[in-house]
Amino acid sequence: MDIPQSTLDGINAYVREGIPTGGFLYAVLTNDLSGAFGRADQENTAAMREIVAYVYNKIPSACWGSPEKVSAWLDRHEQASAAPQPATVED
Repeated sequence: MDIPQSTLDGINAYVREGIPTGGFLYAVLTNDLSGAFGRADQENTAAMREIVAYVYNKIPSACWGSPEKVSAWLDRHEQASAAPQPATVED
């Protein structure tokens, strides 16, 4: 079973850009197994092993594993996007 593309896109957007996920992926990222299965649709239920393996093997450990880690990851991205941008010189 392959990971549904929308699920993979959601994980990658969270990791790269700090975009909050929906309830299912939040449960996966916070290591809430019963919550993940309770919120998963049929496709994600069937792909749960692959989703968890992807999270475990492919994304930084600093961004998943507990609600605190997920919150800190989102905060880090929010602070980075709120930081002043360098001025540009126009011709």
